[in-house]
Amino acid sequence: MDNITTNTTEKPLTELYDYQQADINTLFNKLEQVPANYKLLYQLPTGGGKTVIFSEIANRFLNKYDGKVIILTHRQELCNQTSSTLKGLGIKNKVINSAVKKVSKKDHYRCYVAMVETLNNRINDGLVDTSEIGLVIIDEAHHNSFQKLLDKFENAKIIGVTATPYSSDISLPMRETYNELVIGESIGSLIEQGFLAKPTAWRYDVELNTLQKTAHGDFTVSSSDELYASPAMLELLLHAYEEHSKNKKTLIFNNGIFASKAVCQMFNDAGYPARHLDNETSAEERAEILNWLKKTRGAILTSVSILTTGFDEPTVQSVILYRATTSLTLYHQMIGRGSRRLPRKKDFTIIDLGNNVDRFGEWNASVDWQYIFEHPEEYCESIHSQVSHDSHTMPSDMRSKFPNSLEISFDMQKAYHDAVEDNKKHSTVIADSIQQHVLMCADNSDTITDAIALSEELDKEIVWRVKQYGKCLGKVTKNYLEWLQEDYKNKLKSQIQEIMTQRATQKIAV
Repeated sequence: MDNITTNTTEKPLTELYDYQQADINTLFNKLEQVPANYKLLYQLPTGGGKTVIFSEIANRFLNKYDGKVIILTHRQELCNQTSSTLKGLGIKNKVINSAVKKVSKKDHYRCYVAMVETLNNRINDGLVDTSEIGLVIIDEAHHNSFQKLLDKFENAKIIGVTATPYSSDISLPMRETYNELVIGESIGSLIEQGFLAKPTAWRYDVELNTLQKTAHGDFTVSSSDELYASPAMLELLLHAYEEHSKNKKTLIFNNGIFASKAVCQMFNDAGYPARHLDNETSAEERAEILNWLKKTRGAILTSVSILTTGFDEPTVQSVILYRATTSLTLYHQMIGRGSRRLPRKKDFTIIDLGNNVDRFGEWNASVDWQYIFEHPEEYCESIHSQVSHDSHTMPSDMRSKFPNSLEISFDMQKAYHDAVEDNKKHSTVIADSIQQHVLMCADNSDTITDAIALSEELDKEIVWRVKQYGKCLGKVTKNYLEWLQEDYKNKLKSQIQEIMTQRATQKIAV
């Protein structure tokens, strides 16, 4: 970098907090000491002011060095927001979008904002000269789309900014892209200092064994929709909301559009103000919905793949994770939407209906980001081991026949060992398993005939459970297991008749 001024005491663009000033000094000092194409990665929680920090770094660079700055984002909306923020802070900049076909050397701008794909196309077409770029800043750096660009700035130093220094693709770990990680203030510290709201988390144990995984390891939309649009889960959601978030401005995050629309309909039917938003919603309608959210007390906005980045509504009081995810980044992004603090908002509510807190830990707990940055494969394995299911899972088409049942699995071996420890008879395990199947059939049928027919759908499940029970007993003959299976089915049908008769009698009496 070549000095063009000795003014190193330039007044900051905006008033900075002490931790922001300290991190800016740390990052800028490192920039001055490292060679071109050195890549720094900076971690700071959502709500910590990453945009303010990298804007001030850009400002310092432009005041001190004869080079240009380019800020990269992965979405057009973020691109426009970043440009507006920079302008508001007094930094003139130009957005390189589809309308900008070429950036000339005579261009008087020294700061640019670009979406990664657009800039990559312009560079490949020879329409952008990257040799004059001295500093590249990457927002939401955990996205892998930026990697194809980073080696095209031969004279630039690079700062990636993210709340979670963990790649969205484990095959492309961030430690192979960035030379060094600089860790900012923790969530706990920002809460303690009064910069972020304090969370109160309510966790519900949800059975997830019907969820299927994509090739990238997260849960599929189709299996999530099937579970989370079921009457039993919707009933649980309404209960959780009314217990912990009633009349609070609430964001609900879903994995699928079908489930999100079902959630919206349920809340509307229950008399609550709710709207649905997804990435297929038009720009005009989205603006109208977000304006409605801002102005409506107790508003409920249920969404899919649209509000995790580039969205800031400080008045949100409650966040409901109505989905499961294996993405650490997504987990922090979703909860972070409710963490903004206001004079009259010092805390917010988290409702977890996807066992996410069990998977990742409390949102505001201490995280060893350096370990995750250096050992992402080990961290990934630990996360996925927590969501690995038993090799036996009820097929999704069978699961769909029991929409009113939250609990459908039964850990036979665990139940057996628990019975042994409690000095109970072994047969109580089979009795408990039968009782669960009885309720599954009764809760999803209107008549005895329907319930008995539904019980026959469980034949394979019964065979598997009995085999697991046999393994616990030790050496048992095949004849005994076959008898046990038939006895199980006979008791199941008998108890179904009893409970359905009791329920019918109770209805008549009422």
